[in-house]
Amino acid sequence: MQTETKNDCLKRLNRVEGQVRGLSRMVEEDRYCIDVVTQIAAVRAALRRIEEIVLKDHVGHCVEHAIASGDPKEQRAKIAELMEVLGRSER
Repeated sequence: MQTETKNDCLKRLNRVEGQVRGLSRMVEEDRYCIDVVTQIAAVRAALRRIEEIVLKDHVGHCVEHAIASGDPKEQRAKIAELMEVLGRSER
């Protein structure tokens, strides 16, 4: 992972961690259900954005390297890996 991407992801993950702790407090305090669900949606959106950043880095670095290598076996492996992870993320 590129250093800039890593730092961005760590910053965002720390923020998500705080959001999840806030969710725990909301549940402990018996906060209104819709407010809890709204915050859960915000956490999911933040995690999706982190996922997009990591995937973009992967494509721009690992997949690009496989394409530049000219090795068809490595290219197929990287594309298959990418398709598999994208398929899982849609479930």
